[in-house]
Amino acid sequence: MKKRMLALLLGLLCTGLTACGSTDTAAKDETPSAPTVEQPEPEPTPEEVRRTAAEQYADGLTLEEQVAQMFFVRCPETDAAALTAQYDIGGYLLFARDFDGQTKESVANTIAAYQNAAKTPMLIGVDEEGGTVVRVSSNPNLRGTKFQSPQALYSEGGFDRITSDTAEKDALLRDLGINVNFAPVCDVSTDPSDFIYARSFGMDAEQTGEYVRTVVTQMVSDKTGMVLKHFPGYGNNADTHTGLAIDERPMDTFRQSDFLPFQAGIASGAQSVLVSHNVVNCMDADRPASLSAEVHRILREELGFDGVILTDDLIMDAIRDYTGGENAAVLAVQAGNDMLTSSDFVTQYNAVLAAVQDGTIPESQIHASAVRVIDWKMQLGLISYDA
Repeated sequence: MKKRMLALLLGLLCTGLTACGSTDTAAKDETPSAPTVEQPEPEPTPEEVRRTAAEQYADGLTLEEQVAQMFFVRCPETDAAALTAQYDIGGYLLFARDFDGQTKESVANTIAAYQNAAKTPMLIGVDEEGGTVVRVSSNPNLRGTKFQSPQALYSEGGFDRITSDTAEKDALLRDLGINVNFAPVCDVSTDPSDFIYARSFGMDAEQTGEYVRTVVTQMVSDKTGMVLKHFPGYGNNADTHTGLAIDERPMDTFRQSDFLPFQAGIASGAQSVLVSHNVVNCMDADRPASLSAEVHRILREELGFDGVILTDDLIMDAIRDYTGGENAAVLAVQAGNDMLTSSDFVTQYNAVLAAVQDGTIPESQIHASAVRVIDWKMQLGLISYDA
């Protein structure tokens, strides 16, 4: 009997405890939850602020002006200021003839006249690679000696010498009013018989990548525009100035070698990449790289480049062998180029504008390219904006 009574009491006690526990849980469940605190929007990055400013600037340009911003024009020998005043051209590319017999003062004054005539500040470019390609320092009035090749510089003092040479080069160009150097050469070449060898770093992909990283880092610091060239890489191919070159190397070669210097430059802040006129069979067997949408897709998506893509000169024999100059300009834009290097500006400008007006090229693409060009100019301090 006592055992039964004890079991009954224990049962009642357990029931009571369970009920109390349930009541406590219910009470807790009825406690109002704390109000949700909205997280503040993250501050935009400096790059996002600049890109927004570039979009707003491009919005203020007419369609005609946006198209003109897409041209890096070989500077005409006469009436260059008048031409940019009429069209608001994106940039002028200077060659040795533009410096013949000139002094530092006369070059600076001439370039200043171009800038004063332009509605939108211009990119003023030159090929001053050092070694065999020296448009500026070939004139002793502008520099006592020619800039040395990358190979000679490295042999003389390693990457420290590359850095100091780049800084000196940037300072000279900026003093003259030149804000873009079409360098560095990113092509991987270790064979002295290659067309591009003398202009290259002359070492393997890893060392060439370190060279490109060194040059780009200094140029970014100096606010001098750079152009990585010649994507996707010349290798041992022929000179496209004199005819069409066919590259039959497999894609693995590009991914494991040729792309590496370009990736190094992009990671270091490169603002522009120049695409060659080689036909690269593993990417697009039907079109030169400069006119290939697939090559541009690879540069954008695989290498992650979102800056300005520009062509080599559309008047070069490799393009003439493939298509006429007027048609080449339209094809180049359709492929995805943001800027066209042109020795026949008026003809090619009118062809692109007509293609936009008849719907062959969407206006949105022109606007996107104009934004990239303006963004480049903002990075170089040519166009001010609220940072």
